[in-house]
Amino acid sequence: MNIDLKKLRQLLKTLADADVHEFEYREGDARIRLRRGDIEPAVTSLPAATLVPPTLTGHGVHASMAAAAEAKAEEPAPDANSVVLTSPFVGTFYGAPSPEAPPFIEVGSVVREGQVLCIVEAMKLMNEIEADCAGTIAEVLVDNGKPVEFGQPLFRITKS
Repeated sequence: MNIDLKKLRQLLKTLADADVHEFEYREGDARIRLRRGDIEPAVTSLPAATLVPPTLTGHGVHASMAAAAEAKAEEPAPDANSVVLTSPFVGTFYGAPSPEAPPFIEVGSVVREGQVLCIVEAMKLMNEIEADCAGTIAEVLVDNGKPVEFGQPLFRITKS
């Protein structure tokens, strides 16, 4: 791999002047990927209670939606004082705002309505999932960093 340093310096100056945060350059078999600073993902907050899953029909059901419906059917029925919070997206579950940070909640945590419980990354967007009722976290049903399906149960909350 042979890179012209003069060309590289000129490229770096141009990127800095243009305030570009990430750039990839290829020339022949040479490849350079540059990333400046910490890139913060966009965070969108969506209250889980306002999301209504579509009705499943036998025609054209997306595989992940069908799998989620089956998983939901296999879940034991919660008692009347318990709520199961499900994923509004297909994505990746994160229990903390960053790998170094403590989790948003743990089993036994008392939560208020609207409190952020986790993040589900979907299509490169970090979506905060909020509690739709006040209560105590009875179960965390997903491991950190694991993929989740639409409608998959994430938490069991005992209402207060």
